[in-house]
Amino acid sequence: MMQSTISTLPPYLSLAIWVPVLFGILVLALGRDEKAGFTRVLSLIGAGVSFLVTLPLVQHFDNAAHGMQFVEKTPWIGRFNILYSLGIDGLSLWFVPLTAFITVIVVISAWQVIEKRVAQYMGAFLILSGLMIGVFAAMDGLLFYFFFEATLIPMFIIIGVWGGENRVYASFKFFLYTFFGSLLTLVAIIYLYNVSGGSFDIQTWHKLPLTMKEQTFIFLAFLMAFAVKVPMFPVHTWLPDVHVEAPTGGSAVLAAIMLKLGAYGFLRFSLPIAPDASRNLSGFMITLSLIAVIYIGLVALVQKDMKKLVAYSSIAHMGFVTLGFFMFIDPTLQGSGMAMQGGIMQMISHGFISAAMFLSIGALYDRAHSRQIADYGGVVNRMPKFAAFFIFFSMANCGLPATSGFVGEFMVILGAVQYNFWIGLLAATALIFGAAYSLWMAKRVIFGKVANHHVDELTDINKREFFMFAVLAIVVLAMGLYPAPFTDTMQTSVADLLTHVAHSKLP
Repeated sequence: MMQSTISTLPPYLSLAIWVPVLFGILVLALGRDEKAGFTRVLSLIGAGVSFLVTLPLVQHFDNAAHGMQFVEKTPWIGRFNILYSLGIDGLSLWFVPLTAFITVIVVISAWQVIEKRVAQYMGAFLILSGLMIGVFAAMDGLLFYFFFEATLIPMFIIIGVWGGENRVYASFKFFLYTFFGSLLTLVAIIYLYNVSGGSFDIQTWHKLPLTMKEQTFIFLAFLMAFAVKVPMFPVHTWLPDVHVEAPTGGSAVLAAIMLKLGAYGFLRFSLPIAPDASRNLSGFMITLSLIAVIYIGLVALVQKDMKKLVAYSSIAHMGFVTLGFFMFIDPTLQGSGMAMQGGIMQMISHGFISAAMFLSIGALYDRAHSRQIADYGGVVNRMPKFAAFFIFFSMANCGLPATSGFVGEFMVILGAVQYNFWIGLLAATALIFGAAYSLWMAKRVIFGKVANHHVDELTDINKREFFMFAVLAIVVLAMGLYPAPFTDTMQTSVADLLTHVAHSKLP
């Protein structure tokens, strides 16, 4: 991996991280339930400004440049050579504006829904946004770990305070799974610090010669944290319970961004630091990914709770991501980076689609106070505008061509066929299962005659909700019709990573 140079541009990454955190603290300090209107406006301003400060990253990003861009380095804890070191490349660029964008949508979605502790709710999401961006930007191992673990705190509070009846159980399950999964990662980070001669610099670790035994230990240690976060089979069981109990905004951010932190970890740590172990264990990772794609897709098919169904569909979609990352094709061959680019595209696309799906279910729940598929039917007769959006997002969720959901899955399947025909065939079955569970749910909820008096009393989405869904729909459609801005930015970084992984680091 190529070394980076310190950026002469303004500290865009620091602004992207700390602007939402500072606005979150400001909202907590000034917001009161008796002046909830002011709190909501201040939160929206904070989320909007936080999104705007991420746009120069896209504007000034050099698609052809190798290594990290927008690099910032400042001593943090000098005694242990710990740096406040930030940087992004084509692997991480789009997750910064995606995180800020989803935060804006979440603030809008909660405008009329959250009536108590409004400042705490909005402040928690703003602070969480900054911390998640920190994960994608950190280039110091301990700084990464700090941001990675710190994201648990606001999400734990969001689930535990504003969640459903079993919110305490769900919040503790979320925290314990993800926290204990990360303990081995801390051990691996400390080990790398020692063998590198006292450096927490991630790029230094990329160049560090390691034996196969060391690489295998490091790979498995990182796997414990990243697999839980994705989540991969068989450590996925926490996600459906958490999604069911989390408030709508919590589910949207969890699916859209937090799951991506684990997948991103594979790209930044597992593959470049332990390339020999990554190649050696690729069959194991591909197997787990295919189980997620096929088995979890079948599990989604039998769910009766809409949130649980979409939660399981998220696990299946993230299986596509890890599948794309671990099919190593000779980097000299044409199209060798197709699968990995497809995995990253799937991460970005899933961020928009999963958020839209959970927000759609939230809109129904706010009106009928039920997530059970059987409690609906004929919704189109009372909510035609909502029904149009729901059907569109459901089709995008199952990979309809011309939507963003198709792009990533298609690229991964193309890469899988190039890697191994049978793996490609098994991966392609996800398109069938995705259509089955997504469209069958849409059919039972949206179409038919009005099923009961609860549906008969439903009112269609208002202007605020229409704007929110329309923006998400435009992004999903635009990304599906013209994915080039996304694929062009990641092409150089993916090629560099694959070339790096193709070379042994054994001493």
